[in-house]
Amino acid sequence: MVANNQSDVKGVEQLSLSISKVKEEIAKVIIGQHEIIDNLLISLLAKGHCLLVGVPGLAKTLLIKTLAEVLDLKFNRIQFTPDLMPSDITGTEIIDEDAITKKRFFRFIQGPIFANIILADEINRTPPKTQSALLEAMQEHRVTAAGQTHLLDEPFFVLATQNPIEQEGTYPLPEAQLDRFMFNLWLEYPSNKEETEIIKQTTSSYSPKLKKVLGSRDLINYQELIKRVPVADNVVQFAVDIVNKTRPVNGESDQFIKDWVSWGAGPRASQFLILAAKTNAVLNNRFTPSIDDVKKFLMPVLRHRIIPNFSAEADGINSVEIIKRLI
Repeated sequence: MVANNQSDVKGVEQLSLSISKVKEEIAKVIIGQHEIIDNLLISLLAKGHCLLVGVPGLAKTLLIKTLAEVLDLKFNRIQFTPDLMPSDITGTEIIDEDAITKKRFFRFIQGPIFANIILADEINRTPPKTQSALLEAMQEHRVTAAGQTHLLDEPFFVLATQNPIEQEGTYPLPEAQLDRFMFNLWLEYPSNKEETEIIKQTTSSYSPKLKKVLGSRDLINYQELIKRVPVADNVVQFAVDIVNKTRPVNGESDQFIKDWVSWGAGPRASQFLILAAKTNAVLNNRFTPSIDDVKKFLMPVLRHRIIPNFSAEADGINSVEIIKRLI
């Protein structure tokens, strides 16, 4: 995108204004959580997916349902359990019969994955076979059943949640599958003031009317606009350099990386850093991102991509501490 491309310049202004309206509508229902909401919107616009870690009762479901309503998108929630099968997510083939000819044929019944926004609740409660069915759909934006390919509706956004407290009977996501998520977001408890406002709002007859701000076609157009945003070579190089420094096999890595890290971040981390930086710049009415835009997203992009080794665990060091030392 160049400055003399008037349609893109106007698109940047419209997107910034539209997202401000989206946040205003969400604020009618969700108190606080501004950074989480910002990152969810950035991930959606950048065609990414989010992994949200938080204890129960912090309005994760309400937040994503509200987002879907304001954006006029189809929303489905899938509760992941140990007995959930892949077909429970993607859909299944059934035998049907033509009422006139009496001929039998197979008909595909779509599963809950066929929506624009999917809330995969407690994804680590289901076995890897079922997890992979969702993760394949996230990557390919399509589902294959009985040799037939079924395309998913666009835009397609998955928000998977994990409960950090109860780990008994869970199936942690493998590192290769974690890498498919653009952001790993940690949902914190609300402040005292925010919690007071939440209690007042949820224990009264308050029932907000939400306006639909954007539609699926608008979002697809804005996702294409983000792709056209130019990035300076030095900004790209900064993202690549810092991701390279997370890898212990890299000769230029700091000694604490070699001492504490088993595996560093892959190329997807660099891609997502640049996409997040581009989106953040556009949402702030700028036509190209800076290094500061990249720095802003180092934590959510790298947090689940850096795997500490036994030495780090023995020293009480986790991926967050490693990233803090890195930046």
